[in-house]
Amino acid sequence: MTLSKESRTRHRRLGVGAAAAGLLAALLTVAPASATPDPGDGPAARHPVSKSEAAGAKSAVAAGEIPGQDEIVHSRNIEHLANIPKDALAGFNSDLAFQGKYAYAGNYDGFRIFDISNPKAPKTVSQVLCPGSQNDISVSGDLLFLSTDSSRSDNSCASTAQPATEKSSWEGMKIFDISDKRNPRYVAAVETACGSHTHTLVPERKNVYIYVSSYSPSASFPDCQPPHDGISVIKVPRKAPEKAAVVGFPVLFPGEGADGGGNPGAPTNPGVSKTTGCHDLTVLPSKDLAAGACMGDGILFSIKDPEHPKVIDQVEDNVNFAFWHSATFNQKADKVVFTDELGGGGAATCNAAIGPNRGADGIYDIVGRGDHRKLVFRGYYKIPRHQADTENCVAHNGSLIPVKGKDLMVQAWYQGGVSVWDFTDSARPKEIAWFERGPVSTDVLQVGGAWSAYYYNGYIYSNDILKGFDVLKLDDRRTDSARRVHLPELNVQSQPDYFD
Repeated sequence: MTLSKESRTRHRRLGVGAAAAGLLAALLTVAPASATPDPGDGPAARHPVSKSEAAGAKSAVAAGEIPGQDEIVHSRNIEHLANIPKDALAGFNSDLAFQGKYAYAGNYDGFRIFDISNPKAPKTVSQVLCPGSQNDISVSGDLLFLSTDSSRSDNSCASTAQPATEKSSWEGMKIFDISDKRNPRYVAAVETACGSHTHTLVPERKNVYIYVSSYSPSASFPDCQPPHDGISVIKVPRKAPEKAAVVGFPVLFPGEGADGGGNPGAPTNPGVSKTTGCHDLTVLPSKDLAAGACMGDGILFSIKDPEHPKVIDQVEDNVNFAFWHSATFNQKADKVVFTDELGGGGAATCNAAIGPNRGADGIYDIVGRGDHRKLVFRGYYKIPRHQADTENCVAHNGSLIPVKGKDLMVQAWYQGGVSVWDFTDSARPKEIAWFERGPVSTDVLQVGGAWSAYYYNGYIYSNDILKGFDVLKLDDRRTDSARRVHLPELNVQSQPDYFD
């Protein structure tokens, strides 16, 4: 059943009890070593909650404060066009990429290709079994790139889990030829230090450069040694992808000793992740800029020389940010939205106890010119709907909606659903549309919800961890002009210049 409920607001009783306050304390004091950003990095997807939290979730459903289990609700300006459930790939659904009439959907067990020529009825073209968390995905021309950030026995698609303490273990980038969408062909693999949690393409004519983000080194990991304060750069010749190789490891956080530079985390900054690498990078090639979300730090850097990126500015938020997760530029490149993945994507942080400034987006203006540009904080944005304490909910992956003169974004919030919001006024962001499902469970906290939500050629596409591939249509005068913008390809972390 699909309902439209405009009256739901932040002012609800969910999460204000002692149990929620205890969760807040735990999130504030978690040690960096125990941080497991992004669901699935930890060993379990189901987490027990207290009896009072479970009772609160059931009571909230009964009172109409939140939708019922798996019930779909949305604002009046959103239409749910389609849902394609998971099929051969049983793992968590993850990120999305787009090319022409195709959508490419990552899954912890591989990837799936959809024909989206009719957004109301997407069709599966192929499914590729190739396990390796998270299988972060991107495409360029006839090449598809897949991140592996779980220690495997080898680089094949038949690999099995193997401890990172063993030298023979493998993590890194996999490359496929997708010239035949029905039969993708595995053509190359490149091992990278600490694996590849996410990656970002910097495409050029003859080559594709890949910035590989990874983190959490250990002296016991032969291929992931501390301090690990940088990113791996892979060069892929388009005509000979089998020759792909690491061409550098630029250090973004120089420092002395085994701990290197960057945010020291606890005990200096309690509740903040120590910076031991980056989680995600977004590049804006038209402006030779990149923004990095690097655990305890946000950075702005130049990519004029793609093999040797140069940091311009570095910021921290040791009050409200626990884990800098991702970044998005606005079209004019005078703002960056950074996300804080408080609780690693597996916690219930969209409640009154956590509040509006944690597990949220941080909006920063870019001021100044050239290498003297600075990131200046302006405000926070968090969805204005509380979720149950059995729902994992926090800021996650999103993209711009291309409207001239406005800064509009669509974003996934796990079980908080999909939010469309306006940050034209950096200090006063506001939501203009939303879509969500009710809790996966009212008895336990079971990881689920929207991993990614991106705007592509007139529609919003979302990959739900458990429920599958969703297509939404936004009908709003504030965003209608975006329908005229059509791209041949979209990897959100390689932001296009929509109006060039």
